[in-house]
Amino acid sequence: MKSDSLSLKVYTEIRKNILSNQLLPNTRLKEDEWASKLTVSRIAVREALNRLLGERLVSVGEKGGYFVSGLSQSDVLAIRELREILEMGALTLLIKKNEKSKIAKLEKICDDFTNMFQNGYLGGACEADVRFHETIIEFAENDKLLQLYKLSHIPIFHQQLMKSHELMADYEQTDLEHRNIVNALKQNNLELAKQWLEKHLSRGENAMLQHA
Repeated sequence: MKSDSLSLKVYTEIRKNILSNQLLPNTRLKEDEWASKLTVSRIAVREALNRLLGERLVSVGEKGGYFVSGLSQSDVLAIRELREILEMGALTLLIKKNEKSKIAKLEKICDDFTNMFQNGYLGGACEADVRFHETIIEFAENDKLLQLYKLSHIPIFHQQLMKSHELMADYEQTDLEHRNIVNALKQNNLELAKQWLEKHLSRGENAMLQHA
């Protein structure tokens, strides 16, 4: 595999873990560990980390080394506002299409999320959460909207520093909110879908602000 392909492989994997909150803010990203984990050279890892640095998903520590960038309170607020603008716009476009097959695919993602967290695969559940929101954007079928969403590197709001029972309650509530959004789409009820999305994003924002 070419070096640029290996670098892309590393970039994609680390980015996915950051945006799905499997790598928490301020986690150190060691070149040798990621090289071993993904069976690539340290050069490929360094290239990927430098790309993530340019996208502000990672930062360089005072004494060197790469770390997952932290989120300030203003960052959390800005992310919630951006997600609200983009995802509510996507819901508006999606509901106009009224395609049952798209809604069924969103429901399947909800089922994947449920199965993952109920069986203790929280990393997989986080990835399903990211996929749910990205799919809403994709199903709006607006290339510029999708491009903007991806370029914004928007993380999900899951707080993995909770106690275990609080964490499971958070995942259960996320599951409920996702399904309520889907049910509103089934009813062709845009305002209800937006209300549930707003509740979902606001709850996530509040959880993150407690630890920002």
